[in-house]
Amino acid sequence: MLNLVFSDNLGTNITHLICKLNVSIKTGTMIILKKMRWILLLFLSASIGIAATSANTEYFEISKNLEIFATLYKELNSYYVDDIDPNEFMQEGIDAMLKSLDPYTNYYSEAEIENYRFETTGKYGGIGSLIKKDDDFIVISEPYENYPADKAGLIAGDKIVSVDGNSVKGKSSSEVSKFLKGEPGTTISVDILRPLADGSDQSLTLEITREEVKVKNVPFYGLVQDGIGYIKLGNFTQQASKEVKDAFKALKKDNSELKGLVLDVRGNPGGLLHESVNITNIFIDKSELVVFTKGKVEEWDKEFKTINEPIDTEIPLVVLTNRSSASASEIVSGAIQDLDRGVVIGQKTFGKGLVQTTRKLTYNTQLKVTTAKYYIPSGRCIQAINYAERDQDGAVKRLPDSLKVAFQTKSGRTVYDGGGIDPDILTEVEYLSDITVSLGRKDLFFDFATLYRAKHETLHDGKDFRISATEFDEFVAWLQDKEYDYTTESESLLNEFKEVAEKEEYFEGISTEFEALQIKISHDKKNDLQKQSDEIKRLLENEIVTRYYYREGAIENGFIYDTEVAKAVDILNDPNEYKKILSNQ
Repeated sequence: MLNLVFSDNLGTNITHLICKLNVSIKTGTMIILKKMRWILLLFLSASIGIAATSANTEYFEISKNLEIFATLYKELNSYYVDDIDPNEFMQEGIDAMLKSLDPYTNYYSEAEIENYRFETTGKYGGIGSLIKKDDDFIVISEPYENYPADKAGLIAGDKIVSVDGNSVKGKSSSEVSKFLKGEPGTTISVDILRPLADGSDQSLTLEITREEVKVKNVPFYGLVQDGIGYIKLGNFTQQASKEVKDAFKALKKDNSELKGLVLDVRGNPGGLLHESVNITNIFIDKSELVVFTKGKVEEWDKEFKTINEPIDTEIPLVVLTNRSSASASEIVSGAIQDLDRGVVIGQKTFGKGLVQTTRKLTYNTQLKVTTAKYYIPSGRCIQAINYAERDQDGAVKRLPDSLKVAFQTKSGRTVYDGGGIDPDILTEVEYLSDITVSLGRKDLFFDFATLYRAKHETLHDGKDFRISATEFDEFVAWLQDKEYDYTTESESLLNEFKEVAEKEEYFEGISTEFEALQIKISHDKKNDLQKQSDEIKRLLENEIVTRYYYREGAIENGFIYDTEVAKAVDILNDPNEYKKILSNQ
């Protein structure tokens, strides 16, 4: 009787058994044993097939589909009626394949590696300016202070005509960006048209020497009120933690009576994981767990703890968040919340709890692939969407509240997983009016600011700059011949009603009443401009200040209107309320 033990090393076991059988074969039992051996072989082969199928089916399917893909590509390339660009064709195929996963798993061709480098480092070789498309022209939308574009005299609103004699008219922003980027130390000649106060354009040629451009992670820090510091954190590229640390140290050095700090990660899409850990470390003790990851490859699972001595573990801290705060922003705000180190104010964060790892491919290409989920100190994962589960239309859904799990902060406060970070103090989302949105989409704030800059050489004070009533009237008058329109919510609902009424054949009987109502609720641009003057002025002020004091000035100018900053200041000025929130009372 044979006792067969099946292990992971099934092939070795089989060989061993067969060898034993061969040794046992004797003359008198040759035929019987031969039959037994072949029966055993058949039995074991079947068992091998089951095990191999279990272990190797996936690899077979991969191999099969790669072969199908290769032969399909070959046949199309050989016989399709029109020429196929191999690079574009393959890019389309890869993009479509990755689209079925999550939006963070991306392929970077050799030509896109520079863009990926910028995403992770914030650095690139170029002139240091944001650009945008405006009809047939590419326009300078924001030169970075003290970088080549700024030093050469480029200003927002300048239209690029050509680069090194090559016309860029009609080209896309990405195409022109390639012309402007290049090795630091190289020089380019840029022909521009500069709008003047009288409506004409001035032709200029500027020589610009490229430099290594590093976009700041901290575009602004300062005081929002006596004793209350503020740090705006815009990205999590390399050196983000150093910039936050330097800003905080400077605030403490220059303000001996500093009694609170606002860390603003609103609109921050995230970035490097280790930078989020190091930023959290500024405010919490060494050796504290900040985040841990879990993925398919267990060997890659890792805990991330603070490794440095903190700068300040006692100063009252508020973190500002909104729906665009994602990934690394959620690690910082979530860890601060879980450890009861500070109060989170704003809106629920985005809910991106996925970690990406870069894998090098052939021919200098790269794959950024989602390899794990991250979990913050309480043990919760804040990923809101399960991309592996989709409805019949392929759409993904956010995790419903009924499936969220409760966790506890360090002091016992209840927090939840599955949908981003819920603020300790929830604020309402501010929605702009339809007319304001329309003006922004048509770049009319930008164009008026360009005209304003042409008329005013300097702006005395960016922080306290406000549009006067006269200047607002000038803006309204300037808009008279500009093309912009919008549909109010009332108008949209009325149009929907009309469609339904027509479908149900009721409209003919109410058409007269409908037209009267339509006239009554039809928007009036002049009235709407006055009705929404406060928010329109605010956006105008911000755009104008940017022309003189760059992004830093625009941030500071906006404090007076910022209700969430105001709420943060109130909390930091009320120690009892601050402690009450964190102690779960």
